[in-house]
Amino acid sequence: MLELVKYIVSQFAEKPEDAVYDVEETPNGANITVILSESDMGKVIGRQGKIAKAMRTLVKAVGIKEKKKYNIEIKEKEEA
Repeated sequence: MLELVKYIVSQFAEKPEDAVYDVEETPNGANITVILSESDMGKVIGRQGKIAKAMRTLVKAVGIKEKKKYNIEIKEKEEA
C-alpha cells in the first residue's frame, strides 16, 4: 500500500525525494502519514482537496479488496 501512496505523491510533488512516510501498522490495516515540504502541500492536496480525496478513495478501494482499513494523513514538514 505504501508503494501506491509513494507513486501518487511522486506524480504531484516537485520534490518527491523530500517526502517522509511514516507507517503505523494496526491489526486490521495501517495508518500512513505523509510529511511534505510547504511547497508541495498544495500540489499533493489539490484544489479543494480533490487529489487527497482521490488518493484516499483509491487506498480505500484496495483496502476493501484486502479486507483491511488504511488511513492517510498529509502533514507539513516542521522546519527546525
